[in-house]
Amino acid sequence: MASLRLEQLSKRYNDALAVAGVDLDVAEGELVALLGPSGCGKTTTLRMVAGFIKPTAGRVIIGAEDVTARPPHARDTGMVFQSYALFPHMTVAENVSFGLEMRKIARPERETRIAEALRMVRLDHLAQRLPRELSGGQQQRVALARALVINPAVFLLDEPLSNLDAKLRGEVRLEIRNLQQRLGLTTLIVTHDQEEALTMADRLVVMDRGRVRQIGTAEDLYERPADAFVAGFVGRCNLIDGAVEAEGRFRSGTGIVIPCATDTAKTASGTVALRPERISLTPGAPETGTRGGEAGVAARVAAVTYLGAQTEYHLDLGGLSLLAVQSTPSGDDPLKALRPGAPVTLNWDRAAARILPPTPDADHRDADQHGVGNHLHQGA
Repeated sequence: MASLRLEQLSKRYNDALAVAGVDLDVAEGELVALLGPSGCGKTTTLRMVAGFIKPTAGRVIIGAEDVTARPPHARDTGMVFQSYALFPHMTVAENVSFGLEMRKIARPERETRIAEALRMVRLDHLAQRLPRELSGGQQQRVALARALVINPAVFLLDEPLSNLDAKLRGEVRLEIRNLQQRLGLTTLIVTHDQEEALTMADRLVVMDRGRVRQIGTAEDLYERPADAFVAGFVGRCNLIDGAVEAEGRFRSGTGIVIPCATDTAKTASGTVALRPERISLTPGAPETGTRGGEAGVAARVAAVTYLGAQTEYHLDLGGLSLLAVQSTPSGDDPLKALRPGAPVTLNWDRAAARILPPTPDADHRDADQHGVGNHLHQGA
């Protein structure tokens, strides 16, 4: 295996900048996920690494070698495509053999490596089947075996699970991660699925409009987002625009005071990020009857959504909409009686309300103007 480095990697199509100066180091044996909404540049970045797209500027370095000008077959990378790209007229074994034949590997070694690759993905008993005779999950594993059989220095995956149903996605996701860790594969994977990225990757790269917004572990991105875009894209988050008006007080654009952790008394505009699970609910209005005081923040229930182990509470704070998520109440828990229109008191640790700089030149929400940033993006 080898490390992977991207240095100021860029791609421009006429006047459109698809990827803007990406810098990234992937350590040997590390799995890094490129995550972002449709059109953010993640697939273009992966294809530049693979050699299918020529960069406008920048370099791709595998190990100690600059491979920017090399064609795909000379880069020592193995790629799994979103569509699998299996040859329909070839058997499973012949599909897996294709890359070895292109590299002029002798037949005895080819057969040994094909058998080994198919054992790794648990398909050695289906070596003579055609792709049309396989399930979607089996076809995906053939694509994995074909990429792995060449012993690539870098393993590349482009939305590898998007064509599978939810149950199978979870199973194949674990298989890929187990294989990657067992073989020590240096891996770059593209996905728009947050759960997929959070559960598979050692580190994540969040991209938006061709630029890298933040690189870090799942915990880094969730607990310490760099800006409002990252906070809204990774997980669910209440994003509230406004300004700091005093120490510990942030006033939203609708005039609601949000208790937060700040040591400044200067007015400073920004966005508060507050995760739904950090908000606790108590039935009834605050005892003092005031908003933003130590007694809590007054709100009314707009809707209650039962989700099994959890329940969502959509809340109205007089023009400001928030989402709270709690463990589903049971027994004599007073939250069980909450219905739309009921008054509630909201509390949270001040440190949970993080003040972030606004995302430059980007709309960081697709919810209402002053509400929940809950980004569920489709596509690549």
